[in-house]
Amino acid sequence: MNNHKGPSSGTSIQSVDRALLILDLLQNNPEGLGVTELANRLDVAKSTVHRLLMSLQKKKYVVKTGDKYLLGLKCLEIGEAMSSRLDVRATASPILEALSKKTKETVHLVTMDEGEVVYIDKKESEAVIRMFSQIGKRAPVHCTGVGKAMLAFYPEKQIEGILDKHPMEKFTANTITTKEEMILHLAEIRKKGWALDDEEHEEGIKCAAAPIFNRMGEVEAAISIAVPMMRVKNKEFEMYISEIKTASQEISKAMGSQLTS
Repeated sequence: MNNHKGPSSGTSIQSVDRALLILDLLQNNPEGLGVTELANRLDVAKSTVHRLLMSLQKKKYVVKTGDKYLLGLKCLEIGEAMSSRLDVRATASPILEALSKKTKETVHLVTMDEGEVVYIDKKESEAVIRMFSQIGKRAPVHCTGVGKAMLAFYPEKQIEGILDKHPMEKFTANTITTKEEMILHLAEIRKKGWALDDEEHEEGIKCAAAPIFNRMGEVEAAISIAVPMMRVKNKEFEMYISEIKTASQEISKAMGSQLTS
């Protein structure tokens, strides 16, 4: 038995805690703090603070100016990512509300988390027969319109990683279940600027989806219109595709993006 596993793990956790405390202190002191002052506030040796600062500096979480340390650009990147994720819901809400009223169908807003889509907002159809969904619900990427709409605009390595990590389970006869077929399918989505869930996740439900881009030109979220097949005609669904593309472009523009899907 390895008797050193416990203490080593505890030391690592303590180091992480102290590193996070350093970032908190620097956040509250935008003019910067030196090694001695940080050591005094944390009540630890200066050598310990210096070692932690070197690690944080290497990863760009802090920068050194003179004899003081300040928060680095990596912290800004993290803040921007979280801010954007929160902002997209508020930005999209009135546009989704108008879209749902115009189409009289359920409209969803999703984001991606660890290779799965997460529903973060919805505007419910008033029709008796409609798709069941709920905010906070997770769903696979490979068989949802919103998932494919986002995945198609990810970098190639990220696409490969998500498809390798998550099994492509067959939900219906229309579900794409091979990586090779999905790669070709995503290329078509990039060309068109929108994605289709043709009863691939739930039988009887068809969805048109489109991506939302942030001001960095990165795909941030996706929106969709979910329609019961028994209620929609082909001509009507073509209209829904046009409406979802227009709405996604409007939201992207409001998010500061110069791109359109």
